Amino acid sequence: MASQLRIGCGYDSHEFTPGIPLVIGGVKIAHEKGLGGHSDGDVLLHAITDALLGAIAGPDIGTLFPPSNPQWKGADSAVFLREALKRVAAAGYRLVNLDSTLILAAPKISPHSPAIRASVAELCGMPENNVGLKAKTPEGTGTDNAAIAHVTVLLEKAQ
Repeated sequence: MASQLRIGCGYDSHEFTPGIPLVIGGVKIAHEKGLGGHSDGDVLLHAITDALLGAIAGPDIGTLFPPSNPQWKGADSAVFLREALKRVAAAGYRLVNLDSTLILAAPKISPHSPAIRASVAELCGMPENNVGLKAKTPEGTGTDNAAIAHVTVLLEKAQ
């Protein structure tokens, strides 16, 4: 018998690169550098996508949207998230909540937290109070020129 609940964990990281916009959680944030990646480099949406896919034992984001495919160059990461949500629904589950931790030296995330939570909630089709978002600095890890996202999701069997 299939479980009524499933948990997924996602992780992503990208290095800061000058000359591109910074997008986190679907929100453009004013900063001198953006996150390099084949798509828009949205580290949070990438980690959410992988957490959702992992919860249903699906393929990871890199398998579905390979960086070697020019179609995904500069792509809006919401496209990846929508595909993961479609696969979750097709597997007979729905997203209950998610919790995330961003690790980066700058910019400070707290001024942007409400907008990021609202964006993620809207993209995922759930209330903002079901989206956890925390930010930490990378003290002593040697990752000051990168942003890292960890995400955990809870799915339940759809009625």
